[in-house]
Amino acid sequence: MLSRFMSGSLRNLEREYSCTVRLLDDSEYTCTIQRDAKGQYLFDLLCHHLNLLEKDYFGIRYVDPDKQRVSISQPPFTMCLRVKFYPPDPAALKEEITRYLVFLQLKRDLYHGRLLCKTSDAAMLAAYILQAEIGDYDPGKHPEGYSSKFQFFPKHSEKLERRIAEIHKTELIGQTPETSELNFLLKAQMLETYGVDPHPCKDVSGNPAFLAFTPFGFVVLQGNKRIHFLKWNEVSKLKFEAKTFHIYANQKEVSKKIILTYFAPTPEACKHLWKCGVENQAFYKLEKSSQVRTVSSSNLFFKGSRFRYSGRVAKEVMEQSARIKREPPEIHRAGLVPSRSCPSITHGPRLSSVPRTRRRAVHISIMEGLESLRDSAHSTPVRSVSHGESFLPRSRSHATDASEGMAVISDEAYSPSDSVLPTPVAEHSTDMAVSRQINGAPCSIDEEKESEAGTPMRGDGGDFGADGRAAQEGAGEDSALSEVEQVNKFVLSVLRLLLVTIGLLFVLLLLLIILTESDLDIAFLSDIRQTPEFEQFHFEYFCPLRRWFACKLRWVGGLLIDN
Repeated sequence: MLSRFMSGSLRNLEREYSCTVRLLDDSEYTCTIQRDAKGQYLFDLLCHHLNLLEKDYFGIRYVDPDKQRVSISQPPFTMCLRVKFYPPDPAALKEEITRYLVFLQLKRDLYHGRLLCKTSDAAMLAAYILQAEIGDYDPGKHPEGYSSKFQFFPKHSEKLERRIAEIHKTELIGQTPETSELNFLLKAQMLETYGVDPHPCKDVSGNPAFLAFTPFGFVVLQGNKRIHFLKWNEVSKLKFEAKTFHIYANQKEVSKKIILTYFAPTPEACKHLWKCGVENQAFYKLEKSSQVRTVSSSNLFFKGSRFRYSGRVAKEVMEQSARIKREPPEIHRAGLVPSRSCPSITHGPRLSSVPRTRRRAVHISIMEGLESLRDSAHSTPVRSVSHGESFLPRSRSHATDASEGMAVISDEAYSPSDSVLPTPVAEHSTDMAVSRQINGAPCSIDEEKESEAGTPMRGDGGDFGADGRAAQEGAGEDSALSEVEQVNKFVLSVLRLLLVTIGLLFVLLLLLIILTESDLDIAFLSDIRQTPEFEQFHFEYFCPLRRWFACKLRWVGGLLIDN
């Protein structure tokens, strides 16, 4: 739980401090933390509160006052419960409480644009959410256009909303919330962007891209395509140096070695990306946690960083879950449907799976018609804009992937909301802001601020406007700086290589002198000893130097004896 997820000691907290953790349903859990408490202690308290046993998939994310996701520093701070490792098969999770939390996380990913998919899949996913939250279609409670009042995606189209309502009315009648949530998980699991936690980077040509680690491997997303996918057993090494991130892979099926290179916005972002990759590879690839080893980014010329994943791996988590034997904890939700509904964004605590003796019922009066949908408790954000302003044009991509073997992930370019990007930012400068905008990511990284449907940076015609021209100028300056940095790195590498070569030659010379002055009876050493040059070196330099060292050692030894 490093960088993006909290770990270590809660430092700089005086005596005790009240910590608040925002849960996946946007309810809050508050507790008192001692000064020297570990992050694991808070996480265990939270899991006990939720009665959650399959907790290895989750973590506590920390957002500091500058909206950077780093380790605990000084209050005030915001912490959130989030899915850290997406389960490879969410439908196979043992307990419903775990599946429900993963469902909430995926629904959040869908809303923020991380779980991007084609229009047909998007309509089905949104219909499952609608069925889980408001139940079967009821003409008396759900008037025409009712689906347009829910915000499932960063932006909607009128055609998509009609399709969502059509599926909800005709194909999902009779499905319980549990079944709808399970079907949602099964559908989401099959998407190319399932489990993607995007890290904005640039390739060697300066084109923006998103790197991500999924339960199945490492992916690179560019435009509306997945341009690279490497299974975890193919990834041999992850390495970083300053802003440069390298992925080494061996594709045994085609007997091909691959090295991918990308550039992060800052050295801190690159190190965070590397740590995320090390954690994900250890969690999904290894058979046992005892196989985890300390990973280093160093090489012959650079010291680098060292990092070790701590925790159980996916296979151990699944084996442990299979041994769970208890009555499933009841998940109490308050909302439109008295028996089961999803929580609201703005009304009090909604999710609680603690024992019945500690559970309090939340009563919400059910209103008729459209206003009941807007004001009642549900977890999907309600759209506050007018009907005419709510529809944004969808930018279509006409590129094909038949010849390149690339997977088209959606009908539009992958550009997740700025509020969910996990990469920490070292400085809040104008240059950094421009850099993040060029990468397709606005400057803010505050996940907890619910973003409204945003206007695309460029229109259908590709006109950036004044802001776009400024961004392009900033991109040119950034490219020039990158070239200078690359030249500087090359010069430093050459200097390091020269120093290392000189050092090795010096060590070899000392070793040769020691061997020739020794009593070893080796043919080539005997030949060296008989040369005039060696005899001159022996009598004029080596013997006087040896006598000088012997004298100094005797003098130091005498001082030590006297003392």
